[in-house]
Amino acid sequence: MKTIETILLRRSVRTFSEKVPDSDTVTKTLEAARWAPSGLNNQPWRFLVVTDRETREGLARFTRYSEVVLGAPVSIVVCLDLATSYNRDKDIMAIGAAIQNILLAACSLGLGTCWLGEIINRKAEVARWLELGKELEIVAVIVMGYPTGPREEGQRRPLEDFLIKK
Repeated sequence: MKTIETILLRRSVRTFSEKVPDSDTVTKTLEAARWAPSGLNNQPWRFLVVTDRETREGLARFTRYSEVVLGAPVSIVVCLDLATSYNRDKDIMAIGAAIQNILLAACSLGLGTCWLGEIINRKAEVARWLELGKELEIVAVIVMGYPTGPREEGQRRPLEDFLIKK
């Protein structure tokens, strides 16, 4: 799939089949994340891949999107490694690029994903529950699996709405 086509085809998916992506496929999405740009090439991202039902049920307790977490066979907890961080703003942008790479790679592999940011409202509780070290700050959770149903039509405002004219 060409890059532009993948960008235009990608959608947030919230319903998944019971088919579980194999570990090689999930690894390919994380490899794509690894190649995201970062300031000073510090690569401040860390990923916790969650596939077991019990941990996904636990994650689901911390978000109002619990049905999405429970319905996806894979959750990826995305963290900022504070030990490697040198500039928070730049590092958060780098992690956003890594997340986008995961979403696009997954789409190109036939997977559906949804970037869940609402869970960070309770990130300290989630980190304690997951027993993450204090050097890891949760930035997002990505759910992943094989989508069900038809692909939703994408909607975006016209480009002209975003251009700054002088």
